[in-house]
Amino acid sequence: MRVVLQRVSAAQVTVDDAIVSSIGQGLLVLIGIGHQDDEAVATTMAKRIASMRVFSDPEGKMNLSVTDIGGEVLVVSQFTLLADVKQGRRPSFMGAAAPDVAERLIEAFASALEEAGLAVGRGVFGAHMQVSLTNDGPVTIVVDGVAGSTPHGREHYP
Repeated sequence: MRVVLQRVSAAQVTVDDAIVSSIGQGLLVLIGIGHQDDEAVATTMAKRIASMRVFSDPEGKMNLSVTDIGGEVLVVSQFTLLADVKQGRRPSFMGAAAPDVAERLIEAFASALEEAGLAVGRGVFGAHMQVSLTNDGPVTIVVDGVAGSTPHGREHYP
């Protein structure tokens, strides 16, 4: 799983010239699901994103989470985050999960954010979407996770 989160003052998704979802202050989360990912990975990653301290406290330090500020989250599927560009000039997407699996896990991710008390908007899975945002900072963070891994020597995931 690869997640790109952007701290935003506003973001929206448009499909066929119609706004399908929009948020105010919060996080735009672009998410790509890989073959190795499962529901446990999706819910664990959602909990991590909900508590990630990327918003400024009164002293200007990034000490507050989207949950702390009462922000919103916009979740958008983006399988292209799993592109492999090691060979040739055309990206390979062989590492991306099958659409039915990815859609189910993205919904599990979004639902876990809602269970954490967040207002969650969603893109339209498989649609050609126009995503617009006002990046606040700018703050953009990439979070990678692989089921069963122990990144940076930690004993838990992610």
